[in-house]
Amino acid sequence: MKIYADRSPVAVRQLLTDLLVVAWVYVSIRGALWLHDLVEKLAVPGQKLEGAGGGLADNLADAGGKVGRVPLVGDELTAPFERAAGAARAMAEAGRDQQELVDQLALALAVAVLVFPLGLVVFGWLPLRLRWMRRAASAAALAAVPAGRDLLALRALTNQPVRRLTRVSPDVAQAWRRGDDATVNALAELELRRLGVRTRR
Repeated sequence: MKIYADRSPVAVRQLLTDLLVVAWVYVSIRGALWLHDLVEKLAVPGQKLEGAGGGLADNLADAGGKVGRVPLVGDELTAPFERAAGAARAMAEAGRDQQELVDQLALALAVAVLVFPLGLVVFGWLPLRLRWMRRAASAAALAAVPAGRDLLALRALTNQPVRRLTRVSPDVAQAWRRGDDATVNALAELELRRLGVRTRR
């Protein structure tokens, strides 16, 4: 006897749910990445500020070095250039700080956007999916042995709607008590289909 997944309403519903969850996670990740990239654009002014400040500081330092070689007054003329170069370096440092702040903000916002949708998947869908897999695996194991099929038939008697039970046999309970193989197998199949699993002999 082989056990295989059945295209019952339960199995189809489970497959559709899985596909929706995959799409949900994909869209959530893409949205978080989009937001991250959008916020990262705020770092462009900081990059320009760092570049401008660094370039200005280098130019002022070079100019101060050249002026410092002037005899007698070189040291006095160098001081303003050194102060200006220091201010330019401070401006470049401010640009770097702004970029770091934007990077941290972009990461924090991306993570914050992902927390809710991924939390729904991990704490909502995943436990239900694992529970369904365990139940289906247990039912498949029961279906592999005669006593297990009898137990599945009993579960069908308690779980299945009356209209389905009467399709198996007009007096389905009596047929099950007699141990009628056809009735037991039909009831077991009903229960397996309810769980999204069926057997092939």
